Amino acid sequence: MSEAVLAGERPTLFLERFLKLIPGIALLLAIGFLGKLTEQGLRDYGKVHHLALPNIEYVLWAILFGLIIANTVGIPQVFRAGIDTYEFWLKSGIVLLGARFVLGDVLKLGGISLALVAIELVVAIAIMVFLGRAFRLKPKLTSLLAIGSSICGVSAIIAGQGAIEADDEDAAFAIAAILALGAFGLFAYPLIGHWLGMSDHAFGVWAGLAVDNTAEATATGAIYSEAAGKIAVLTKTTRNATIGFVVLGFALYWAGRGQTHRVENKAAFLWEKFPKFILGFLLISALATAGTFSNGQLTSLGNLSRWAFLLTFAGVGLRTDFRELKKQGLRPFIVGAIAELTVTVVTLFLVLGADTLFTL
Repeated sequence: MSEAVLAGERPTLFLERFLKLIPGIALLLAIGFLGKLTEQGLRDYGKVHHLALPNIEYVLWAILFGLIIANTVGIPQVFRAGIDTYEFWLKSGIVLLGARFVLGDVLKLGGISLALVAIELVVAIAIMVFLGRAFRLKPKLTSLLAIGSSICGVSAIIAGQGAIEADDEDAAFAIAAILALGAFGLFAYPLIGHWLGMSDHAFGVWAGLAVDNTAEATATGAIYSEAAGKIAVLTKTTRNATIGFVVLGFALYWAGRGQTHRVENKAAFLWEKFPKFILGFLLISALATAGTFSNGQLTSLGNLSRWAFLLTFAGVGLRTDFRELKKQGLRPFIVGAIAELTVTVVTLFLVLGADTLFTL
């Protein structure tokens, strides 16, 4: 086949793939916008009729509408490719969020919060490995659950699956467990935070530590408050940055047992697994710190970030199908639930203690 023919096919293939994304992206946008309209509509209704209605953020509405659709009528195949772009919108939103953080704000996360991230990693891995062995789960499934619960949920599990050469079935079990537990945290953690009277900063740190999937952690913080959402993103991004090291550790463990390929170049492995969007976040933050953007541009970047998150939160709801999760079996959920509950309680007490002693 001639190069001219191949060159002509590439734009056609690109256009076909792009067109396949449009229905799902349009659905994400519609659900996200409906969530925004619902929040504003309830607020206006309460003001007009002098009612003290609860202020439910658009974040939660978008997730709820997505959950209702996914678990009633279901998602037709034509929408799936576009819905799967929700992780792209998540990463784009985090990168653009850098415009609202000068580097001084990033540093304000502080040594105490960074220490809490390190403690969370150790505690989550240790608990998950212990429970996996106690419940006699398959060893590589246990490793995937440990990787997912300690770092960043689904993305970490996918990275870990290739690194330790785990079965697709193990990855599916681990992902299902992490998604189900993340959905629970979306609703439970903000209620607990308000009940305890946690500050925005303290709750944001806790959400970033306790919730595994980046999308759910971001949403959990945003449901509490906009300020908590920013801190949750920052804390979760710090956890995400450790993915290469944790996955490398598990890869070396299984390679030492002769059950996966050897890691020849550790530096290349770390760079391959490192989430590149973190560098984008830091770059935008550095540019904002240097005064590169005008006030109007900063406002525009902030609005773009919110729109990106709007699509993300709609995708979180649409991607959570409880009927599919039910098919995966109970044992991974039991292990995951006990481990997540333990990590949740431990990190909550750590954050509350640190906030009392050092004022996070």
